[in-house]
Parts: sequence; structure tokens; C-alpha cells
Amino acid sequence: MTNLITIREYDTKDKNEVINLIRLNTPGYFAVDEEEDLNKYLETERELYYVLLYDQKLVGCGGINFADNNTTGKISWDILHPDYQGKSLGTKLLKYRIDKLNSIDGVQKITVRTSQVAYKFYEKQGFELFEIKKDYWAEGFDMYNMEYKQK
Repeated sequence: MTNLITIREYDTKDKNEVINLIRLNTPGYFAVDEEEDLNKYLETERELYYVLLYDQKLVGCGGINFADNNTTGKISWDILHPDYQGKSLGTKLLKYRIDKLNSIDGVQKITVRTSQVAYKFYEKQGFELFEIKKDYWAEGFDMYNMEYKQK
């Protein structure tokens, strides 16, 4: 039997599992203080947020936010369980959101802000780097600002 992958909208009941995902990825991918930022995001800043289930287990999450009068879609808070990285699940979740943004009238560009730890992943998916801010997220975590260029 093949493993079932489901992407669905985030539900507030998912919060503890999502917070656990960031904990599993700290300090490798996220600074310690970012757990608090994610918590605030989920409570007050979330616009569109999705979870990825692998065999009904929540193993990934990621969102979309909007800027510039809804003409820019921003990929936000991508997190994948360490045991499930390198299996194309992050790619599936990202492509799902890119397709979603491409289906929304008025969205003219797609951006992501990430760190030096993950920017190569986005580069492989068609994003181009246009700005780096040193120690932006925390000391040792630079901000890589990238824009999606349709392939």
C-alpha cells in the first residue's frame, strides 16, 4: 500500500502538533525565540495555513500571507518533521501553495523569506534570491528574501 499524503487547512486543534514541529527543528532550522513568533502567528497573523498529513500523521505545515493589496503572496512558516525531510513532502506542500496562489486573481508575485539553512530548497523550486539581511531572525540566522520565477 502506498503512503497517503493529505494536505488540508490548518485547524486550531493542530496547534500543539505544529508547535512540536518547530521544537523538533530548533536550533537546526529555527532560532529558539521563533517558537514564540510561530505561536503569535498562529493566533493572530495566520491567513491561509495548511498541514501535511502522511499516513494521517501531521508531519508538515506551511502558510500563505498576503501583502501589497493582495498582489503579493508570501510563503510562510514552512516546517517539516525531521524524520520526513528529504522525501519530497516539503516540495509537495510548497507546490500546493504556489498552485493555490496562481489560482487567485490579482496575485502578481510570490515571495518567501527564509534563512541560509533552507534557501537552497527554495532555489531548487524556482525562487531567486534578491536580498540577504545578516542576523535577521537571530544571531547566526540570516534572512534570505526570495521571489518565485515561473519555470
